[in-house]
Amino acid sequence: MIKNKIMNEKNYIRYRKIKALGNRLCFYMMRIFPIDNKRVSVCTFEGKGGFGCNPKYIVKELHKQHPDIKFVWFVNDMNKKFPSYIGKVPNTLLSRAYWLSRSKVWIDNYRKPYGTCKRKGQYYLNTNHYTIGIKTVGLWRGEGFSKMAYLVSKNDSDMIDDLIIDSKFCEIMCPKGLLYNGHMLKTGAPRCDVLYGNRDRIKKRYRKKKGLPTDAKILMFAPTFREGAKDGKRYVYSEEWTIDFARLINNFEKKFGGEWYICVRVHPQLAASFNDYKNSNIQDRIINESQEDDFYTLLAGMDAYITDYSSACFEAGFARMPVFIYADDIEEYRNDRGALFWDITGDAKGNVSINQDIFPGMDIDFPFSISTTNDELEDKIKSFDSDKYAMRLEEFDKKMNLTFNGKASKKIAEIIHAKC
Repeated sequence: MIKNKIMNEKNYIRYRKIKALGNRLCFYMMRIFPIDNKRVSVCTFEGKGGFGCNPKYIVKELHKQHPDIKFVWFVNDMNKKFPSYIGKVPNTLLSRAYWLSRSKVWIDNYRKPYGTCKRKGQYYLNTNHYTIGIKTVGLWRGEGFSKMAYLVSKNDSDMIDDLIIDSKFCEIMCPKGLLYNGHMLKTGAPRCDVLYGNRDRIKKRYRKKKGLPTDAKILMFAPTFREGAKDGKRYVYSEEWTIDFARLINNFEKKFGGEWYICVRVHPQLAASFNDYKNSNIQDRIINESQEDDFYTLLAGMDAYITDYSSACFEAGFARMPVFIYADDIEEYRNDRGALFWDITGDAKGNVSINQDIFPGMDIDFPFSISTTNDELEDKIKSFDSDKYAMRLEEFDKKMNLTFNGKASKKIAEIIHAKC
């Protein structure tokens, strides 16, 4: 069994290397076309994403400052909606080879396909799609990080000119987590600009869009993206959540007052399964936003946030909204990841510290409460102390040496324009 698995993985890697060679040949052929110094190519989540995450806010600011810059955005689904100044292009090999070879600047929040080649004189900005996180990535996962994932990551990281980060956490995590030892831009994440300062206007706009009362309170539930691997091949797997939405609404209304709604954001590939959720008592209190491209404008319209292991919990914390962790499979998930960046266990009742094996000497406590059952979650909500919470977040930000000032997009746009 083990021998067959190893052989299957080796065969798959051999196939991917041959395919990557073909990809490189396509890129070399496209070098007959000159680089357009006013062209920027953009992609999110390997083409599965649309107009969202860090690239959205950088591109908007670039266009605002320099409307002469031309943009192409790679998508798997050509029905994705974009502003008129962005050209949609299919995320196919020939399309990537042509447009990437012709573009002065590349912007991506994920990894370029294995075999992608950058030309001399081009500038590649990787924004990544997380900064401070819970789940380990890259070599920090140990055996959970496959040989194929290593090859793809290394190929991409070797091309990156600048990587966006926001904290001391990233400075320590990235060399092994992202296989990246190059230059880092500690500007903070552009997508978090929308979370900075007063968010009342964004909240009102979202409630009007959804036909909700202007004083409605909204909790976002956004479990992390789950992905597995078999014989070196990736797949997204479905899951069932044990969280009790009706009880959750009741607890939030008792603790914080007002009329509460739940905005559910699961991974788009699992959205269809969530559509089957039925509870006649609270159906009109559930908003499914799993297909929305821009998570962060959504998050800016929220009043509280619940997740299991999503890194967005920290960003919700930046905005000072109450954050609760509900993770009913901690031991299983930690074993799957190889480790976590925080010493979270199934019986974590007190302070949870940062993983000293990864971050030696960093004395930082996890700022959010952790629950593994609905009973525990109810207790955490009832006992939530806003003053103590605010103090924990202030201490966390200071020890992380966090950069969060609402100016990341502007700063990065200036850096990119200097390259054009």
